Amino acid sequence: MNNYELMVIFTPVLSEEDFKAAQKKYTDFVTENGGSIVHSKPWGLKSLAYPIQKKTTGIYWVLEYSAPSSFNEKLQIQILRDEQIMRHMATRLDKYAVEYNSRKRNGEPTGNQKSVEA
Repeated sequence: MNNYELMVIFTPVLSEEDFKAAQKKYTDFVTENGGSIVHSKPWGLKSLAYPIQKKTTGIYWVLEYSAPSSFNEKLQIQILRDEQIMRHMATRLDKYAVEYNSRKRNGEPTGNQKSVEA
C-alpha cells in the first residue's frame, strides 16, 4: 500500500449537494477498491491562476489516501470520465510527506515556522 494525495478542481457551477456527492463518490471508490481514506479536506471556491474551460474559479478538494499502486489507473479513468472535474493531480507521498501532513493536521509544529523570541 502506497500513500497518495489527490487534488481535484471541480467546475464552479456545482451546488453544495453535488460537490458533497462527488466527494462521497470518490471516497467510496477508493474504499471499494481496497484503499483507505486518510484525510479529506474541501478547500472550497478559489480563483484560478489562468482560465480553464473559460472559467476563472474552481472548487478545490484534497484527498489523502492509501491504496495499491494498481488502483491509480482505475481512478484516472473515473476522473477523466467525470465532466464535473476540470483538473486533477495525484501525487505519491513518501514517509516524510505523510509525517508532515499528519503533524500539520494535528496542529503540531512542522519545522517550517519561525521561532518567536520574547
